[in-house]
Amino acid sequence: MNKFRFKLTALFILLIGLSVLAAGLLMGKSYRDNHTQALKEHMEKEMRVLIAAAPWPVGKSEAEQTAYLQSQAVKFKKLADMRVTYIRADGVVLGDSDHAPETMGNHLDREEVREALKSGIGTSERHSSTLDENMLYVAMAVRQNGQTPGVIRLAVSMTDVENSLSRMWLALVFGLLLLFVLAAAVSYRVALGVTRPLERMTAAAKRMADMDYAIRVPASGRDEVSELARALNAMAASLQEQMDEIRRNGMRLQSVLDNMPSGVVMIDREGRITLYNSSAERLLGSSAKERVGRPFADFKQHYELQKLVREALDSREPLHEELTVYFPEERLLELNLVPMRTSEEEEPGLLIVLQDVTAIRRLERMRSEFVANVSHELKTPVAAVKGFAETLMAGAVNDPETAQSFLKIIHDESERLNRLIGDILELSKIESRRFVQQFSPVDLNAFLERTMEFMKAEAAKKNITLEWQADPGLFLEADEDRLGQILLNLLQNGINYTPEGGLVKVRAEYVDSDDPEHVDGKVRITVSDTGIGIPKKDLPRIFERFYRVDKARSRSSGGTGLGLSIVKHLVEMHRGSIRVESTVGVGSHFIIELPLLQP
Repeated sequence: MNKFRFKLTALFILLIGLSVLAAGLLMGKSYRDNHTQALKEHMEKEMRVLIAAAPWPVGKSEAEQTAYLQSQAVKFKKLADMRVTYIRADGVVLGDSDHAPETMGNHLDREEVREALKSGIGTSERHSSTLDENMLYVAMAVRQNGQTPGVIRLAVSMTDVENSLSRMWLALVFGLLLLFVLAAAVSYRVALGVTRPLERMTAAAKRMADMDYAIRVPASGRDEVSELARALNAMAASLQEQMDEIRRNGMRLQSVLDNMPSGVVMIDREGRITLYNSSAERLLGSSAKERVGRPFADFKQHYELQKLVREALDSREPLHEELTVYFPEERLLELNLVPMRTSEEEEPGLLIVLQDVTAIRRLERMRSEFVANVSHELKTPVAAVKGFAETLMAGAVNDPETAQSFLKIIHDESERLNRLIGDILELSKIESRRFVQQFSPVDLNAFLERTMEFMKAEAAKKNITLEWQADPGLFLEADEDRLGQILLNLLQNGINYTPEGGLVKVRAEYVDSDDPEHVDGKVRITVSDTGIGIPKKDLPRIFERFYRVDKARSRSSGGTGLGLSIVKHLVEMHRGSIRVESTVGVGSHFIIELPLLQP
């Protein structure tokens, strides 16, 4: 912008200099012409006075005329300070104030003489070789008795005029230099006033190019530059609004991508990953920072996925597959690969949507297994009831002892069938949450005392000792009926799988919590027994429906295989957790942690 400013300043100075120079030339020419014209008029008046004062000596001899006119020329030279020359009509010089007439040549070829003889007055300006200076000549024809005997010529040196012009030009040059300095200062100031708004607009445009649309240019005037500044401000405001909208849309889209459960991976036509959301990080491993910008071929841990991506890019057709991946952990993923293009001319890229269907497939498998297990569990008591009923109908009813034995078996199997159906219905109700929990403060000391008293008769059958202990004044916010159902199931299991003379113990205590959701702490309830224990390989599955560690003993004890599954669901409904620690032949510890206060 400085270059433009200096160019503008130089242009202003040049225009001013040319204008002043032209004015000086015009003024000098006008001064010279006016001065010359004034001299001519003055010389004409002087010649008329001279003709009147000293008439041309007509009728005298040439010698007399020469002597008379020479004396008059010298006399008038002293009076008017002008060179006087008398020239006869044929060009012969008869008198001259500065030179002897006889030494001078014929003057008929002089411009002013010819013009005077022709029109009465003649003028010319030329360099005099005699005096070696510029001279102004004015000649006037002498008229006497209708005749023109000769011409009187006056000559004045132009030295005074030229000296005056030189002084004028000198003053003009100094004035011009001074004016140039003033013009340079004024021009720079004017150029600065013109370019400064342009500099601001240029700086603003550069900042806009760097995506800073908050910049504004001062625009208070009404000229074209201010109009341009206002237009630039309006453009910046419009761009800022559009960019804010783009940012908001981008943040919304990013928020959607980051929070959606499906993994999204976008691959361009060159095979490079351009988008990799947080769910994709969770499902496929690695971070977006490591993946974005790199080729999809870097999926070293997912060779099958590489093949699908390459196939989709080559065929440019949508693909739908289910794929098991083993990194970062084993999962079953449902993949949708869709070719995607941003314009008609551009080669299509690829959009991959990944859905973790591991849990869905597991639930489907569990549902299928549940149906099979229910069918199997129901089949055994139903078959027993049917078989013994058919035996009785075949005549065994007539044998009182056999009939009594068969009827007891039918009764036990029907009781077992009733418990099984009841547990299935209870589990279904709990899982579907078709009941409302009634949370209230529970005094754990009184609650444990009632529960242990209820189970005392059952434990006495196997001579099992029941013990309980709770921190003094310990209260828990819970659904008392469901909490009782949890403890009864665990105590029943403990009694069933503990040999005669064993011990089942319940311990309730307060523990601090590191969980921000449970800032008030937790209550830990531990149900321990000295039973047969659970093998380590079975520990992860004991809360599954119909899962039994010892199937023969479970059935003989009347268990349905659903108790621990019901316990787990009830604990989770209290926003708690349950885990088990067990050693075969030593016993088991079921540890429940429940929040002191429900969130």
